[in-house]
This record gives sequence, C-alpha cells and structure tokens, in this order.
Amino acid sequence: MDYRALGPSDIKVSEISLGCWTMGGLNWVNGTPNGWANVSEDDITAAIKRAVDAGVNHFDNADVYGNGKAERMLARALKRLGLKSTDYVIATKVGHFPGTATHAYDPLHIRHQCEQSLQNLGRDYIDLYYLHHGDFGPQGEWLQGAADTLDALVREGKIRLKGQSAYSEADFQRAVPVVKPAVLQSWASALAHDFIKPGGVVPRLLAEHKMSYVAFSPLAQGLLLDKFDPEKPPAFEEGDHRKNSGRFTPEKLRALKPKLAQLKARFGATTEDLSAVAQRYLLNHPNVACVIPGFRNERQVACNLAAVGRELSPVDMAFIEQALA
Repeated sequence: MDYRALGPSDIKVSEISLGCWTMGGLNWVNGTPNGWANVSEDDITAAIKRAVDAGVNHFDNADVYGNGKAERMLARALKRLGLKSTDYVIATKVGHFPGTATHAYDPLHIRHQCEQSLQNLGRDYIDLYYLHHGDFGPQGEWLQGAADTLDALVREGKIRLKGQSAYSEADFQRAVPVVKPAVLQSWASALAHDFIKPGGVVPRLLAEHKMSYVAFSPLAQGLLLDKFDPEKPPAFEEGDHRKNSGRFTPEKLRALKPKLAQLKARFGATTEDLSAVAQRYLLNHPNVACVIPGFRNERQVACNLAAVGRELSPVDMAFIEQALA
C-alpha cells in the first residue's frame, strides 16, 4: 500500500482509503433523501478489519451521514476491533446538516457540529475537517466566518487540517483563497474526471496552493463495476439518494454496457479487475492523494483493495479515456 501526504502536512493516508457514507443508512435532511440502503454493523466491522489489516489508515465521514450515525458506527467498529482511533486518519465534514441554524456555515453551528462530531467519534481532535460544499449564501456572506471558525478550531487543537469539498470549479475558486485548505475533495472517476484532468482549474489550484485531492465516488457508485442490468434496473428505497438520480435508468445503463465491455476485454472481466482499473486511473493523476470508495461489507473492501499494486501505462490511461468518452 502506498501512502501519500495530505497537502504540505506530514499526515499521510493510504492511497486506497474508505468513505463512510453508506454507514449512515437511509436518511433525509429537510425532507430530501441523502442516504443509502441500511448496512449491518457486523458486516461493517468485518470490512474495516479487512481494510486495516491491508494497511488502510484513512476513513472519511461527515456529520450528515445518517445525521451522526456513521460517525458513531465507525467509532464503535474500531473499538470492537480493539483499535485506537488515533492510530488512524479520521476525516469528517460540516455543511449539509443545518440543524436549527439559519445556515449550516453559521460559525456557532460549525462549532456545535465539530464538538458533536468529536463526541460521536470518541476523539479529542479531528485529523481533517472539511467544509462539505461551496454554497456560502447568495452573496458568499457565510464564507469568511466559516473560514475564521476553522482557523480558530485549528488553533484550539480541535482539528489538524482544513479541507474544502465542493461540486463546481467556481465554488473551489471562491473558497480556496479564503479557507486556505490543505485538501480539496469532490467526485472523480474515469467517467467524470474534469476536476483532476491536467490543465484544468482545480489542478491549477492544487499546484498553486500545494494542496492534495481526495476523490470520492471513484467507482461512479458501482456503475464502473458493470453490476447493474439495464433490463432489470435497480430499485432504490425511499431515503436512498440514488432513487431519483437518473444515473441508473435502462437507457443510461444500456449506453454504458459496450464501453465497459472494452475495458473488460483489455483489463479483465472480474469485479476486482474493474475496480482496480477504475481506482488506479485516478491515482495516476498528480495531486490525487487517495480514493475513498464506499463499502458495505468485507467483499466490497476486498474489491477496493484490488487496486493496490495494479499498474496502468500511459497507453492504458488513454485507452480508458477513449473507451469511456
């Protein structure tokens, strides 16, 4: 397992890390579904053991994942395994769960959520604390206060590194000079790589500010694993954010099938092969510190770990981009 530094810090994370969103189960925030199908805590605990035995040292969480459930489940799983939480790099986020605040980036709310996350995780500090999105109000009125609050939490020893998650280049451009994070996070996959493609706005920001990038959804929520049948598309439960996403329609799945067939013919047809290629494609990009695929059980962690040691040549990289264009 390779380990890479987060920005200019001495904190290093495993190139294959794990995202904890699935651990929150079915969930809603202000009436909007933002969860996943429920998981078994026993399965999650076994999966985490498989991961840490292989060298995974970084878990990415958020206050909104199950509205605290995922943070608490991670803490219990590590404790059940007899592991010290502080031996691992734990990230969490604030921003999508507003509680009773006017805005989730109200400084008082950020402080409250940080303290609650510390309690949920059973820790005295958070290794990496993200602002979870780039919406700082219609006029950006919450940006400076959010940035100042993170700086104060660093000075107080509550968080070690600042992170910024966002979903557009404009949001990153607006936030980075003010927040001054060590890490940026957003989606990236072989199907959606604009944020990490050389020459783009985000790679320029990463280089200029000496930041690193954490890629969520590296498997495009399973689409790159060829796990969905277009003739029997998945039916997701209420409270699962995928239910109305539009990515899993028969038409979209049929269009993807022949593209994945090209990857399978070149790299192998197993789930492990597809997972390894999808993740290594991202890890070959400069400034990508790690990928954070989700997981529900030990089998999925094993598939995620297939990327360790997998190599892709420049010709392979070009083939992947052409096949999935």
